[in-house]
Amino acid sequence: MGTQIQLAIEHPDATSLLQEAESQIKVWEQRFSANRASSELMAVNQHAGQSPVSVHPELFDLIQYAHHVTQSSQQKMNILIGPLVKLWQIGFNATDVPDKASIESRLALIHPDDMVLNAEDHSVFLVKPGMEIDLGAIAKGYFADELQSFFMKHGVKRGMINLGGNVITIGTSPRETDWQVGIRHPFLSIPIASLNIRHQAVVTSGIYERYFIHEGQLYHHILDSRTGYPADNDIASVTIVSDHAIDGEVWSTLCSFGQAQHNIDLLNQIDGIEAVIITKDEDILYTTQLKNKLTWR
Repeated sequence: MGTQIQLAIEHPDATSLLQEAESQIKVWEQRFSANRASSELMAVNQHAGQSPVSVHPELFDLIQYAHHVTQSSQQKMNILIGPLVKLWQIGFNATDVPDKASIESRLALIHPDDMVLNAEDHSVFLVKPGMEIDLGAIAKGYFADELQSFFMKHGVKRGMINLGGNVITIGTSPRETDWQVGIRHPFLSIPIASLNIRHQAVVTSGIYERYFIHEGQLYHHILDSRTGYPADNDIASVTIVSDHAIDGEVWSTLCSFGQAQHNIDLLNQIDGIEAVIITKDEDILYTTQLKNKLTWR
């Protein structure tokens, strides 16, 4: 999955359950990966402009859900952004800004109306050659929720799942207190606070995760489907606290666009979704319900 994975559970048969979880992760990697030529998802991408491809119902359902989010969010989260991501190569030794013509050509390949979904045979068809689905903005949240459900189904009362910083917990910590999940300073790589959570997910998205600097300007990996360039606003990082990790994935992406204070005001009106947003000026904003869950370092 291109990230570090940490699983920790308290259970009499922990070793066996962790082995089963590891096997499931390998299945998911073969099914959902946009980086493996032999994955089911890549079969869809490889047949873009040619023919529909029937996929496993699990993959189809996540694509369908992510497609709905893409449309309803005005493409702030866009699962078809793959061609644009590959053009910029941010996080993959990129050093140059693509020319405008190349960006415009990729923008023509990322429109959600050019993907056709058929629920009867679980087929996915990308209408134009060169289109690509990339589930990187949502898949880890889905995996985390599924792992949490799997462990709980087998009687796990306490545990932690960490998929590259996408964290979801089960019950309380080994000390029988809230779990403490750190929030890092987006520019200094040091913790500035911790969130005290219990049976919740914490997901962070930030411009510091993957970027390069060209002629004194920072270009980060959060690309805007409307412009073809990295999102340009006052936000450095977004941390979402939610009951489900997949919701954290979605909202951490959506709230990486727009302005920090507006996003906090919006989330204060949405039950079950809380946030900490750090601005480029290092201001720290957070939703009302998190006031008593934050411990400052």
